[in-house]
Amino acid sequence: MYEVFVNDYPIILTNILTKEVKHKLFLLESVSIEEVIKQLNKGEMQSAHLYYPKEGQLIKKLSEKIPLVVAAGGLVTNAENEVLFIYRNGKWDLPKGKLEKKESIEEAALREVEEETGVRKLKLGPLLQKTYHIFKRNGTYKLKETHWFSMTSTYKGKFQAQYEEGIEKVEWKKPAEIPEALQNSYANIKVLFHN
Repeated sequence: MYEVFVNDYPIILTNILTKEVKHKLFLLESVSIEEVIKQLNKGEMQSAHLYYPKEGQLIKKLSEKIPLVVAAGGLVTNAENEVLFIYRNGKWDLPKGKLEKKESIEEAALREVEEETGVRKLKLGPLLQKTYHIFKRNGTYKLKETHWFSMTSTYKGKFQAQYEEGIEKVEWKKPAEIPEALQNSYANIKVLFHN
C-alpha cells in the first residue's frame, strides 16, 4: 500500500479490495487520474483507493499514467534537536529537489538541502522513508517520489534561502515549535513527523 497526496487528500494505492465507506474505489488500470484529482479537489470524496492486484507494481502502474519525478531531501537536525524548515508558497516545508543526471539519491539530498538553505556541514543519516504527491507543472500532472533522509549539521552560519525556487525563509524550529509549523505544511511532510 502507498499513500499519494493531492494537496491534503490521500490516494491510496492498494492490492486489497475494500468496501467503500469514506472513500471511492477505482481500478488503477482503467481510472482517469485527472478525474480522481478533480473529484478530490472539489471535495466530492475524502480519499480515493486505486486497486491493482500486484502490490509490487502499484507505483509503476501509476507512473504509466502520469510521469514520475524522483526527488530527495532531508529532515535536518542540529545539536539542539532543532529541525531545519523552509517557507515556500505560504507553507512550511523541508528542503528537497529532483535528481540531476548521473546523481545518486544521496548526493541529490545533500545538494538540495545545501542549495535551498545555505546550510553546510551536512552529515547524511539513514533513509527515513519515501513520500508521494501529485503536482501540476505547465498544465501536466506529475507524480513526485521523494526520498527523505535523516541529516545532521553543526552549521552556525547565515542561511541563504534559494529565492529563485520561491523559498522566502529558512529557520531552525525548536521541538515545541514544530507542531504549529506542521499545521501549515503539507500532508507528506506531516507523515515524516508522525512515523
